[in-house]
Amino acid sequence: MMLKVYPAIFLKEDVGFSVSFPDLDGCFTQGDTLEEAIEMAQEALGLYLVALEEGHTPFPAASEPRTIKCNDDEFVTFISTQIEKYRRNKSVKKTLTIPQWLNDQAELNHINFSSVLQAALKKELQIQDN
Repeated sequence: MMLKVYPAIFLKEDVGFSVSFPDLDGCFTQGDTLEEAIEMAQEALGLYLVALEEGHTPFPAASEPRTIKCNDDEFVTFISTQIEKYRRNKSVKKTLTIPQWLNDQAELNHINFSSVLQAALKKELQIQDN
């Protein structure tokens, strides 16, 4: 598995923490608690890096934490993520055929086709969500 590590800046807000990655333009997240902010930062980092891969964009080099300027209410820490976890969860588009009457009934009842198909496939394959 490919482990990637980048420094993140955590800012203590009135409620929770906001997180930014100085090396990853536009990569931000937040959490109500420090623990949640760390989890969200790991997810944001993983999704951001997978998006770079899909765009054939090389990963930027990670800064040394001591070179990152922070305000008094901020701190820097490393965040790591397993990129494969986010590659595997990437959605793929599938085309399927169902009878018109079934489609009409499902749409009338605001059925989410993707959710129903995922649930049915997991049941058929005996896969349980974590």
